[in-house]
Amino acid sequence: MSALDWVDIVSALKADVKATASLAQKLSSWPDNGYTELKESQDRLKTFVGSGQLGVFSSGYWGHPAMKLPPEVNLLAAHHFLQALEYQKNINKVVAILGSKTPHIQNLAVGGVANPINLDSQSTLTMERLYYIKTLIDEVGDFIKNVYMVDVAAVGALYADWTGYGAGVTNYLSVPTMPLDTSGTKFALPGGYIPGDISKFKPITSFKDEYFKKNVKESIKHSWYKGDWDRHPWEEETVPAYSDFEDNGKYSWIKSPTFNGEHAQVGPLANVLCMYAAGHKPTQKYTKKMLDTANAVLSLVGSNARVSLNSLHSTIGRIAARAVRTAVLHNELINQWQLLVDNIGKGDYKTFNKPVFPKGEQRGVGFHEAPRGMLSHWVVIDDGKIKNYQCVVPSTWNAGPRNSTDALGPYEASLVGNPIADPDKPLEVLRTIHSFDPCIACAVHMVDSNSKEIVKIRAF
Repeated sequence: MSALDWVDIVSALKADVKATASLAQKLSSWPDNGYTELKESQDRLKTFVGSGQLGVFSSGYWGHPAMKLPPEVNLLAAHHFLQALEYQKNINKVVAILGSKTPHIQNLAVGGVANPINLDSQSTLTMERLYYIKTLIDEVGDFIKNVYMVDVAAVGALYADWTGYGAGVTNYLSVPTMPLDTSGTKFALPGGYIPGDISKFKPITSFKDEYFKKNVKESIKHSWYKGDWDRHPWEEETVPAYSDFEDNGKYSWIKSPTFNGEHAQVGPLANVLCMYAAGHKPTQKYTKKMLDTANAVLSLVGSNARVSLNSLHSTIGRIAARAVRTAVLHNELINQWQLLVDNIGKGDYKTFNKPVFPKGEQRGVGFHEAPRGMLSHWVVIDDGKIKNYQCVVPSTWNAGPRNSTDALGPYEASLVGNPIADPDKPLEVLRTIHSFDPCIACAVHMVDSNSKEIVKIRAF
């Protein structure tokens, strides 16, 4: 959706369709970039604009002075935007087949998933369904590598000046994900921490990694909760205490997470840089492809500017990293599909491991590299009952206010020095914040201060 911060949909109506098709052929071999397909997309856009009912395009700052793509590039990007909606629908079918619906899939269970595997029953997961899933995976892969990555590289190159804005916090935190064993000691995708310098990358290696477990804290100095503390999630409490907005006091419902005492940026950029530093070959391959394509476009338009790995520390770099991560995840999706099929071939139809709940007080943490970044859940269990539960989620890391030392959070720091062409239409602010893909609904949850019962759940 952040494409609409850079692509002027209305400008696309002025594009020369033949010139757009010629440009598209220079950038990619994608078969749906012909004159006929592009003209159809331009006509659809004309219908949207002419009706006055723009849908997802209704709130854009069209004609804004910070929009600088040529009409032909705007048309090509808009054409692919419409195609992306179809491919998004198709890949969501995979989740629907495996998890009944998307989002909020229904098949998760403690220790695994509830879907049975039975090759002789059409009411379960069969090889026929698995091969249909593989077809959908392959189709979306073509779009990712021949359209999405190419578009991001091309648009990024034409906005190369934005590699100088939006870096903000350059400590990066990511966790290993896609575990390949039941104990969480071997992962398909690596993770770790970069303290401002990629050469000082420190890996996080397992679910029991002490370096990770000891260094996560949250501050509420500037958050609307009772007290002023800096605590580990196992020792936290969440007691709302709202006041008015205070410039030098409390001004956010979001807590302020830190790692090793400092703010850390999470998300696709953190994930890509950490995997790159860890020597993950597919990440290095697709990062190089992204940068090489962007530099080729810069040469094509006669610019002497060039982008490098350091250019990713920026607003446009976060968007580029999201595309790189998508390509890497697609590669891993193919690997995971094959691992599942291989296990079925060996007669392994297990879909979950029966959980065991030990006596006494237990402290646990689970983490995952979610789409917006590192997600961790922290729990204290006492004799089988939850005593404390805290979620430290991606948008909390990035959107958090100043911490206990008054250092700016990632969103705040990333806005320092951003240009603003029109204060009444702060498109540049949207570009930088949208590059994080914010989800404040994840970072803050509703609280009933009167302690009324909202819902009751019975465990069988």
